[in-house]
Amino acid sequence: MRNFILTVIMAGATLVVSGQVSDTSAQELKNVREDVDELKKVKISGYMQPQFQVADTAGISTFAGGSFEEGVDNRFMLRRARVKASYAGDHTNFVFQVDVTEKGAAIKDVYARISEPWLDAVSLTMGMMSRPFGFEVGYSSSRRESPERGRMSQTIFSGERDLGALLTIQPPETCMLHFVKLEAGLFNGNGAPSALKSNTDWDNRKDFIGRLSMKKKLLGDKGNLGLGASYYNGGLQQSNKFVYAVGNAGGMPAMVVDSAAGNLLAIGSREYVGGDAQLDLSTPAGDLTLRGEFIAGTQPGTSSSSTSPKSDPISDYSADLNANRQLDTYRRKFNGAYFYLVWTIMESKHQLVAKYDWYDPNTDVAGDDIDPAGMLSSADIKYNTLGLGWSYLWDRNVKIVAYYDLVTNETSANLPGFTEDRKDNVFTLRMQYKF
Repeated sequence: MRNFILTVIMAGATLVVSGQVSDTSAQELKNVREDVDELKKVKISGYMQPQFQVADTAGISTFAGGSFEEGVDNRFMLRRARVKASYAGDHTNFVFQVDVTEKGAAIKDVYARISEPWLDAVSLTMGMMSRPFGFEVGYSSSRRESPERGRMSQTIFSGERDLGALLTIQPPETCMLHFVKLEAGLFNGNGAPSALKSNTDWDNRKDFIGRLSMKKKLLGDKGNLGLGASYYNGGLQQSNKFVYAVGNAGGMPAMVVDSAAGNLLAIGSREYVGGDAQLDLSTPAGDLTLRGEFIAGTQPGTSSSSTSPKSDPISDYSADLNANRQLDTYRRKFNGAYFYLVWTIMESKHQLVAKYDWYDPNTDVAGDDIDPAGMLSSADIKYNTLGLGWSYLWDRNVKIVAYYDLVTNETSANLPGFTEDRKDNVFTLRMQYKF
């Protein structure tokens, strides 16, 4: 009897302990699942692009990854090395991306996005982000078929990003109008810093950027068509009263100065309009992509560059504002475009690309009209670039790219250094690792 009672007691104790263990294990398992679910909201990605380049001439100025050093016509460089961290909450997102190369470190993206939970159609993004103009500016460098964006994109949207706030409206996937997206935002206008240093806003003007786009399937799942229209309205604070624009001097086109006192600290207009289109098709010969974009507008720059300054020129120079010509504003009308043809050969890992782009920074002058006597310079020269490339998709992470840029510049008998086409073609061999 005694043994029976002990057996019953031990069995009961075992059941109690087992129950406690089971409860503890269940709680621990629940905690682990919650931790895993939280970790799933975090995503780490990145890519690096080491490359070797050869130029026609030592020390050339180029848009194929930046100018070569004096006396150098070949180089190894780390074009991009980026790590991106993102967190996806309930109707919220946070993104942080940094770029580290031999030239230094730079912040590329730092922004937060919130989406309304009722219709899931409207979101607000604030921070440093890609400017929502056109297609190429916001198209990731890890996916782009050419090593660099076109000369025009690099000039008028140097650095691609800017600080600001962006409102996005796109109906949810359950809506028949999901293929339409509207983006509208206000930005500082001076772009993102090229390295970890100050690049604060230095005028009261905020730049508006708007884009209406659509993307629609064609032929079932065998094709996609994308269309977009963009508008930019902003400006640059003029650092002195001398403002130049194309006029007439002695019967010849020339930069004519307006030195009205009211020009000092006034806003020089910066206005662009653009249209873009993308067509993707799956054919028996392989996947084909056709892509193009045209932009025209007015750009405030300097005597030597059509790029808008990223920082306040007044802070860079301490000389008399009325005597320092580097502070003068040069207003130019420009246009430019690019066109891609991309062919992924059948089911292979090989891809061929042809790209043509042009950038005319001053459409009011051409050829021999570009004369230093008329205050015109290399900043007014038109460029055409034909790019030919081959890519090999080694595996899901690695891509090998060989690409050749054939660059042709406008010539002028009156402009030293541009009396003939400059020898500034560049060959690029790149390996990209993406995870």
